[in-house]
Amino acid sequence: MSSGSGRGPKEERTCGRPTEEVLPVHGIPETRLDPRYSDPAATAPPWSEAERRLAEAELFWISTVRPDGRPHVTPLPAVWSDGALHFCTGPDERKARNLAANPHVVLTTGTNTWDRGYDLVVEGEAVRVADDARLHALAAAWEAKYGAFWHFEVRDGHFHHGPGHAVVFAVAPVTVFGFGKGEPFSQTRWRFA
Repeated sequence: MSSGSGRGPKEERTCGRPTEEVLPVHGIPETRLDPRYSDPAATAPPWSEAERRLAEAELFWISTVRPDGRPHVTPLPAVWSDGALHFCTGPDERKARNLAANPHVVLTTGTNTWDRGYDLVVEGEAVRVADDARLHALAAAWEAKYGAFWHFEVRDGHFHHGPGHAVVFAVAPVTVFGFGKGEPFSQTRWRFA
C-alpha cells in the first residue's frame, strides 16, 4: 500500500493497517496568511513558532472517522518529536478502531477563548509506530513532558503501563492551520509538499 507521500509499508500489520515509516517534517513549509480572515496588521508567524506551540501544548483533541462515516472526537496528550505529533491509545479503543479503517486525522490544540490565545489544527495521516528503539525515545519524551504518571515500559512494539498496553501513532503534518485570536486576528496555513 503506497500513499504516494514517500512512505512505504513494512511487512507487519497492526490495527488492521500496515505499519509504515513516517517521514519527519523538515524544512520550511509553504506559509500563507489568509487575508479574508486576518486583520490588515496581521502577519503569518514562522513555522518555528507553530512547532514550539505544538511541542508545548499539553492537550489535543483528535478527530477520527468511524467506519460508518460518523465523526469521533476525544481529548488526549501528545508529544511533538522528529517533525510529527505522537499519541497513544489502547488497541481496542474507538480511535484505534477508526484508524484501522481510515488513517486520516485532525489534531487540534489551543484555548477556549475567542479573543486571546492561538489555536492550531494539524491535518495528516496517523501511522503506527512499532519500532522498540523509537518507542523508547518517545516514552522518555512522554515522561519528560507529562511526568512520572506517564511512565511507559516498551515491549513488542507497544507502550505498557500497569496491566494494559497501548499502540503509538505518529502524524506528520500535511497541512497546519493557525488561528490568532485577539488583536490582530489571523489565519495562517502551513502546507508541506
